[in-house]
Amino acid sequence: MMHVSLTRGLLLLCLCIAAATIRTAEAAGGGGYMKYKDPKQPLNTRINDLLSRMTLEEKIGQMTQIDRSVASAEVMNKYYIGSVLSGGGSVPSKQASAETWVTMVNDFQKGSLSTRLGIPMIYGIDAVHGHNNVYKATIFPHNVGLGATRDPELVKKIGAATALEVRATGIPYVFAPCIAVCRDPRWGRCYESYSEDHKVVQAMTQIIPGLQGDIPPNSRKGVPFIAAGNKKVAACAKHYVGDGGTTKGINENNTVINRHGLLSIHMPAYYNSIIEGVATIMVSYSSWNGVKMHANRDLVTGFLKNTLRFRGFVISDWEGIDRITSPPHANYSYSITAGINAGIDMIMVPYNYTEFIDGLTFQAKTKIIPMSRIDDAVRRILRVKFIMGLFENPLADLSLVNQLGSQEHRDLAREAVRRSLVLLKNGESADKPLLPLPKKTSKILVAGSHADNLGYQCGGWTIEWQGLSGNNLTHGTTILTGIKNTVDPETEVVYKENPDAEYVKSNDFSYAIVVVGEPPYAETFGDSLNLTLPDAGLKTITNVCGAVKCVVIVISGRPVVIQPYVPLLDALVAAWLPGSEGQGVADVLFGDYGFTGKLSRTWFKTVDQLPMNVGDPHYDPLFPFGFGLTTTPSKAN
Repeated sequence: MMHVSLTRGLLLLCLCIAAATIRTAEAAGGGGYMKYKDPKQPLNTRINDLLSRMTLEEKIGQMTQIDRSVASAEVMNKYYIGSVLSGGGSVPSKQASAETWVTMVNDFQKGSLSTRLGIPMIYGIDAVHGHNNVYKATIFPHNVGLGATRDPELVKKIGAATALEVRATGIPYVFAPCIAVCRDPRWGRCYESYSEDHKVVQAMTQIIPGLQGDIPPNSRKGVPFIAAGNKKVAACAKHYVGDGGTTKGINENNTVINRHGLLSIHMPAYYNSIIEGVATIMVSYSSWNGVKMHANRDLVTGFLKNTLRFRGFVISDWEGIDRITSPPHANYSYSITAGINAGIDMIMVPYNYTEFIDGLTFQAKTKIIPMSRIDDAVRRILRVKFIMGLFENPLADLSLVNQLGSQEHRDLAREAVRRSLVLLKNGESADKPLLPLPKKTSKILVAGSHADNLGYQCGGWTIEWQGLSGNNLTHGTTILTGIKNTVDPETEVVYKENPDAEYVKSNDFSYAIVVVGEPPYAETFGDSLNLTLPDAGLKTITNVCGAVKCVVIVISGRPVVIQPYVPLLDALVAAWLPGSEGQGVADVLFGDYGFTGKLSRTWFKTVDQLPMNVGDPHYDPLFPFGFGLTTTPSKAN
């Protein structure tokens, strides 16, 4: 009897020890079978299983996004960081190769995978007109030009090409597209907007299935979709909401409009984006009727998450919660409370991450921010990571490196340039057009600051945040080179950036091509109350076009003041910010292809008219929304 009791006692003791061991292992993320690691389990089962295993520290780590310059495998491991980004111009090294990018991203990822639960991080980057931070990448026209194409299928192809180039560098997440409806060209981000008309912007959200893949029919509305494999990326619709409607176009300022106006002008493209399965949405720096969007619970949680049923994650802009207060970072604990309780799930910190982590940890422990809000944020972040297959394939390989700047993508960008050009004037009358230009003639003049400057041609958000000047920043074809490639070998092409009138008159030029425009800029640096071209460009127009037949090509991120010069010109082309493939401009100038682009923005007469958009009662433009002359390909050429 004692023998049986002893045996039973030992058995009971063993069972208790085993149970305790299992509980300890499970608490440590162990346990023999972890549902969250099984791709055969339903999505919500995986999310719930992983969430139940996570400590507060691990949850807050998932909500934290840091810049690559402060990231390391050790930091990823110690703080359970959920995401890393490259800000504008934040690169592993100057002119870094795709292989260098892949190595860097994988090094960070290995730090994340070495944590207790092995939750992969997600790396994000601004790929707003191609993979624009990366050397040798294809630089597509900025959105203002793509809006002029009126071609959603073309934009979808650009999304797919961009996804391949981004994946070539090991990155699975892009902060694009910008679906702002720019209502005032004085805004420095107007070129990031497809149009002043929300219907054009809505159509151009087709870039999202280009980036992410086509969402299957009958998918649940609001649930993100990113196609399996390594050829698509998670997208980010931005900046929610009303960023393009600020007073006088002042960046990050106040959009004064009633709720009906906000929902009917600035919100519709978000409806499309959510239906298309967009993975993430970025909040705007701007305010709506005085309330900072980063602190607007009504619109972020109430409308976006509850009414529109968005199930991806909401991300802040760069130091976005800091700017809830004025001056920024004046009361960071309040900014954390306001931003997280508004419904922002991931915070783009990007540098002082320990301050954010410590602040959020304190507020969660003291119930200033409820645990239900933390869990909602982490659930959304995990949902995107599971859907895109990061748990199964967290590390990038080198299989796509040849996609970066591929000829196929450059050909697509060249087509986009051709389709984006808007012909505003062509001769003094329709029966005496200047364009298309003859390829074969004795001598032609090419002039202007933007004719042979790849950096100017690409604009802001190219290699550096504010863009660059010159031809050494990346690979591409300037407009001058495109012209030389296109004309007959016997045609002499003379390039002089700023010729004086006497020089032009003393040479027997058949015609002149003048390429002028805005210097590169991004965000607040591009805000302008006068919208004038630099004096040197205006002087070049006067000197050249007063002496010889000329076509003026304007490189700009928006309509600019071009009166009183229009009568002086024989032809006028809006080329926007065409990107790296300047050959596309020459393709149309010389008639290999016709002009087809239509203004996606109203071209005003004077800045005193602004804001002025199609449908306004005081509408009196120089060139109306939708305007664009056409030409047919030239048989003579």
